[in-house]
Amino acid sequence: MPSSPSGERGMVTAELAVCLPVLVLVLAVAVSAVSVAGARVRVQDAAREAARAAARGDPGQADRLAKHAAPGVAVDITTRGDEVVAVARLTVHPLARWLPALTVTERAVAAVEPSAASP
Repeated sequence: MPSSPSGERGMVTAELAVCLPVLVLVLAVAVSAVSVAGARVRVQDAAREAARAAARGDPGQADRLAKHAAPGVAVDITTRGDEVVAVARLTVHPLARWLPALTVTERAVAAVEPSAASP
């Protein structure tokens, strides 16, 4: 059995030492992306629930439903004519608190219901 030349001895270890941190970084970015995508879905749900509740004429319920859909979310509700617009914002830390935070913002629009428009 021929032995490998002495110049190639330990190359697998060196390649692993270089590639392993890159693989860990790629995995961290993937986990971060999934975390942000999940937060975006929750914030969209919060905006939609808030808009629907405000369109029914219950802004207090809108805030409660939004916070239930996405804990920690901030919701701004405005009425434009016959529409209610809810903008929900949530700050997320994808991997760790000491890394930069991202703010996820979503918007939902609902038509004011006739029973809510008239007193």
